This record gives sequence, C-alpha cells and structure tokens, in this order.
Amino acid sequence: MPALPIPELKSIVLIPAAGSGRRMGAATSKQYLQLLGKPLLAHTIALFDQHPLVEAIYPIVLADDREYCQREILDRYQFKCVRRLIAGGKERQDSVRNGLAALIEDGYDQPRRPVLIHDGARPLFNADLLAALMDSIDTSGACIIAVPAKDTIKQVIQGQIVSSPPRDQLWQAQTPQGFHFDILNKAVHQQISSAVPATDDAAMVAAAGYPVQVLAGEDRNIKITTPGDLLIATALLDSYKEKSA
Repeated sequence: MPALPIPELKSIVLIPAAGSGRRMGAATSKQYLQLLGKPLLAHTIALFDQHPLVEAIYPIVLADDREYCQREILDRYQFKCVRRLIAGGKERQDSVRNGLAALIEDGYDQPRRPVLIHDGARPLFNADLLAALMDSIDTSGACIIAVPAKDTIKQVIQGQIVSSPPRDQLWQAQTPQGFHFDILNKAVHQQISSAVPATDDAAMVAAAGYPVQVLAGEDRNIKITTPGDLLIATALLDSYKEKSA
C-alpha cells in the first residue's frame, strides 16, 4: 500500500488526563501509575512525540497536578512536541474547551487544522494508523478510531433486557478522535448549552450536525481503567518488546 501524503497542516494532539481514576482503587491518579517502569501518561505522550504528522501536543491534567506532571513526566522525559500543560475542567468537554482555547492562543486555530483527542489512559494505540486517520479527517472533517463489537450487546433498563441491537451495527469507540478545528470548536461551544455532558468528543460533533466517519482500529488499544487493565497492558507491552528484540 503506497504511503499517504503528508498533509499541509499537521495535527495537534490534545491528551485529556484529568480524571481521578476511582475505579483503579489507587492513591495515585491512574495516569501516573507505573507501566514497565514509566508513568502511564508518559507512554501515551510518547506515541505522538516526534511523529511526522504531529506538530504539537497538549496534555490536559487536573489543575492541582500540573506541577507534579511537569516535574515527573515532561521534565524527566524531555518530550519534543509538548507545548505546555493545560488545566482540565469539570467534565471532559470542559477540558477539551480549555485545550481549544490554548490552540487559539498559540495560533493553531486554522479552520482545517486536524485536532486529535486521545485518552491519556490509552498507551497502546498503534501510531501507524495516524496517516489513514489524518487522510479521513482531511476529506470528511471528522473521524474516529473504533473496533466492531464482538459480544452481543443488550440494552438493559432496571435489570431487564429491553432490546438486543444488531451486533453488525455496533462499534466500540476508541481514541484518537480527530476533527477539523472549526468543526470541533463549534461543537464544543454548542455543547455548553446542553444539560447532559457528552459521552465522547464524537458525540458532541454528531450532536452539532456533523457526520463522523469511523476507521477500524485494533483491540490492543485498550483504555486502562481497572487494575486488570494495567496487567493486560503490561503483558501486551512485554510481548511487543520481545517481538521487536
């Protein structure tokens, strides 16, 4: 398959990592837990740092964590593409809005500038998919990484099954989710008037009336939420290291 051309505007990556990680059951926020001797968030940033399609990276963390994150991750690992840390908001959409405000301040607000949003707790994304994702964003304005659902999904209300949606129509959303700057900015500001927080960035964009494409991702791109997820990520990273040795 021939290599896709490098777009005129490289992507800006927002990495929301402002969650508390209560389900992890640890005193430390999950984004700072150790994964093979390195903080989880450092693994995630490294996926995009110095990638030829990425111009800048903005981690978004809890305001109280900024000093710790700067010292223990950014200063320690000397990432080249990280511009600065952004303080997160109450909801994910608030964190993304804060990130977009930083892009405007830093001059990355061109209407067709690709903005990628990637969970800080997804350190196993295959960055080889970035070229195809960027190509889809360039042509459609909005595209997310996702994988087809493998299990039969049940809609359950008060403990009872009310429907069994056709599995071939169901996909599990992952990240990165990417959008042209103007589309994402309009969607985020339209979401402000909604009383219900958006479940993810693609939901905000779709609610604003923009079609969102889907690019098939990989099962390995798990979101680390529980201690079991951390064990799986450790095993996967170990296996990748053995294959590349």
